Amino acid sequence: MIFYFSGTGNTKWAAHQLATATGEQLRYIPDELGNTEPYILNEGERLGFCFPTHGWQPPRIVRDFIRRSTFNVQRSMVNVQCSMVNGQCSMVNGQCSMVNGQCSMVNGQCSTYIYALTTCGDNMGYAMRILEKELGNKGLHTDARFALVMPESNVCFSFLHLDTDEKAKQKVEAARQRMTHICHVVQQRQRGIEELVKGAIPYTYTYIIGDYYNKHLITDQHFWVDNEACIHCGLCQKLCPVDDIKGAPPVWIHNGRCTNCLACYHHCPSHAIHWGNMKRGQYLLSKLLAQK
Repeated sequence: MIFYFSGTGNTKWAAHQLATATGEQLRYIPDELGNTEPYILNEGERLGFCFPTHGWQPPRIVRDFIRRSTFNVQRSMVNVQCSMVNGQCSMVNGQCSMVNGQCSMVNGQCSTYIYALTTCGDNMGYAMRILEKELGNKGLHTDARFALVMPESNVCFSFLHLDTDEKAKQKVEAARQRMTHICHVVQQRQRGIEELVKGAIPYTYTYIIGDYYNKHLITDQHFWVDNEACIHCGLCQKLCPVDDIKGAPPVWIHNGRCTNCLACYHHCPSHAIHWGNMKRGQYLLSKLLAQK
């Protein structure tokens, strides 16, 4: 089971790669917000979380989903017993991986394989640390954690700029190679894996700049529409993951649920939607991949 959230297609693409490699079901987090039933994993089923980094933190919608959800992971024996030999975990007719020097067996049983992947424009700071804390509150711990650098989509900071087409294509090509490796790691259920791109000053990114971003810029108050450019297609309303847009030209409801995923901004076919007073371009992975 793979839970994912995506605004411009970067994370959706990565999640689909993992679903194809593992044969496991994709679940779009916005569609799951109304679910009140526990998620029950079958024996041997992996549990994956894929999300974009927003301001060097996990998106609000992802954190809210984890907080309100119940995950009933199945634990099963693999016809083995776990024993410590000279401080190392050994298995009979099998293998048991060590995680931070600790045996991954729980009450004599092998725990469900859990992993997380975040996409980012350049680095993700301590976004994964925050996700780990959210999962820890649910009694869950990831066995593998990955960061995948993809083309930049953030247009809300003056010092962040969209990549040129050439640079974006280079990032996607590098991401293809990375995903081949990541899919192999997940397929093999390798544990104790942490392949992250935290940046030079991750604490500052996440807890100073990121805190400001997530407290003050994660809002629909900065969006506005050029009514003359708007073609009244209604695509922004359809794509909004939190139902915060109505009408055409669009009107933001200001319901406090906006996660600033920028889906409305980047998908607008006439670039009629803007954010703040900065004039920026648009980015969609699907359009980039369609270029020859």
